[in-house]
Amino acid sequence: MRRITGLLLGCAALTALVACGDKDNGRPKAKPDELATSVVQSDAGSPDKNVLTRARISTKSGDILILEPDGTVTEMKLDSPEGRDAFAVTEADLMALNANLGLDLSGIPDMGPVAARQPTAQERALEDFSRRTRPMRLNLPATFEVNPEDFKGVSVNNLSEGRRGAGKLVEVQANLRRGVDADTAFAYASCALATWAESNGTHYARHIRTLQDKKNGELIVGAVFTLSEKKPMGLTVMTTKDTLQECKTRGIPAT
Repeated sequence: MRRITGLLLGCAALTALVACGDKDNGRPKAKPDELATSVVQSDAGSPDKNVLTRARISTKSGDILILEPDGTVTEMKLDSPEGRDAFAVTEADLMALNANLGLDLSGIPDMGPVAARQPTAQERALEDFSRRTRPMRLNLPATFEVNPEDFKGVSVNNLSEGRRGAGKLVEVQANLRRGVDADTAFAYASCALATWAESNGTHYARHIRTLQDKKNGELIVGAVFTLSEKKPMGLTVMTTKDTLQECKTRGIPAT
């Protein structure tokens, strides 16, 4: 049995099969027709003894030409069973090569277990951001008292209809008595949105912006939200059921 050791007598590696050395004008030299290497094979007279012999590998035809100790040449194909067997280096072959070349492999450490994958910087940043996320609450003082005359009607408009690729974007228009503070107006719009989202099976919302105007003696608030089935990114996220419960507790109309 013979094994290709992979020790090339030239400067090119067997697996690369390309020329090496100095470059002319920035270009590598042409690939050589043959590469020289060595073959480890058992001595027929002493099966326990491995000897080195020379071989040449054709880079064009894939032929292996082995120079036998008696001077004859053995030819085989790289993709033949004999050729594949010649490249199947075993641990015993490596130890025989070590003995022939006088290499000391005793100091090479064994491969340790692969370390567990650590989270990336981006993943750690997203986790930190998620920990800082807080549920949206109605920003009303503890002494707040509801005046039904403050709330003049509300409507929810879907801004995503007819827009390809758009998410669930809605605008809540709330009409209130002039003089009502901004926190009460936003609470009214939020409660109306929570009712609308609950009826459409949407669990989360995130506030985008709020505009205020005055018309015909009333305060008009236009609040835009994005809706989603899964919890969205954002420092303040509205959960539909929690907001509805808070609206009921504080007495804010939800329609």
